[in-house]
Amino acid sequence: MTIQFPDPSQANEEGLLAVGGSLDSETLLAAYSRGIFPWFSEGDPVLWWSPDPRMVLFPDDFYCSRRLARRMKQQKHRFSWDEAFELVIQTCAGIPREGESGTWIIPEMISAYRKLYELGHAHSVEVWEGTELIGGLYGVLLNRVFFAESMFSRKTDGSKMALAQLVERARREQWKLIDCQFHTGHLERLGAREIGRAEFLAATRQNPR
Repeated sequence: MTIQFPDPSQANEEGLLAVGGSLDSETLLAAYSRGIFPWFSEGDPVLWWSPDPRMVLFPDDFYCSRRLARRMKQQKHRFSWDEAFELVIQTCAGIPREGESGTWIIPEMISAYRKLYELGHAHSVEVWEGTELIGGLYGVLLNRVFFAESMFSRKTDGSKMALAQLVERARREQWKLIDCQFHTGHLERLGAREIGRAEFLAATRQNPR
């Protein structure tokens, strides 16, 4: 069955493209392959987004400060990939965030991305200090584009170290870009920038791999 979405150019000024549907794996993969992602609050219908401009990080543009580079070399830190996906997404959902009273990573979303992880499409990066998970992120990898969904930090630079590890893999495997969805000053300071929707969609045009 072919999943149909409106053309992304039909999104409103905020980037909202469509309302409704489900979060089954086939629908999610169809959405991401078209540069569309879900984002909604508990009690709302599924909302599908394709913002213009789009915040992205090209791997070669990542800014790693000297302080961050030194911190990552400390022997007390260990980095992993897909070792604790469930813990990462649960932590992203539960950690308090400035200016937010709740979370959009509701149980329905967790279940959906867990299935994508089991299918090999969703991935996590973990930063450990001993046995403690101090930072991490998760997202969806399709066609050499990593659609980053959320990240967290429990100690200084935890999320930055996770992103640096993601960038290292992106460079090694020659990913096109890391999708960051919407602009934030934090991401901009790390080298991310906004590009037009058309340019972004050109990078996601091929079929999922």
